[in-house]
Amino acid sequence: MRKADSKIVSRIELRGLLDEAKHQGKRVVLANGCFDTLHVGHVRYLAAAKKEGNLLVVGVNSDTSVGNLKGPGRPILDQQARAQLVAAINDVDYVVVFPEPNVESLLEVLRPDVHAKGTDYTQETVPERAVAKRLGIQVAIVGDLKNHSTREFLEQIRKGRNG
Repeated sequence: MRKADSKIVSRIELRGLLDEAKHQGKRVVLANGCFDTLHVGHVRYLAAAKKEGNLLVVGVNSDTSVGNLKGPGRPILDQQARAQLVAAINDVDYVVVFPEPNVESLLEVLRPDVHAKGTDYTQETVPERAVAKRLGIQVAIVGDLKNHSTREFLEQIRKGRNG
């Protein structure tokens, strides 16, 4: 088992690693998210994503990207901390931090076999669906029902566990 820090790689390094894995017949899955304070929903999403293939790559939004998507006061944890937490999950093989608002460019560069999204999406609402279709990448909706959110988790902390 590799240490979590060794799983965090650059986009360029990752492309070479994935080319080699595909040459060996491995099915590559790309999942992504902010992962700002890791919770059980994230873990279940990544475990389900891993079941779609042999190698799970996780794109973690950069600090700037999270701030633009989630608003003031976010992220709670910086991108390196979030990447390390995700990399520590056994199902995760590689982590790459990306600055864009979605993973269209990662799909273009990495060319995974599967793009896994959480159950807060449908096949019709996946932001990268057109790029995935053009590249022949399967889109899989995975994980448990979306009844966990970092925003709600943070609100529970602010109010105290029982409101």
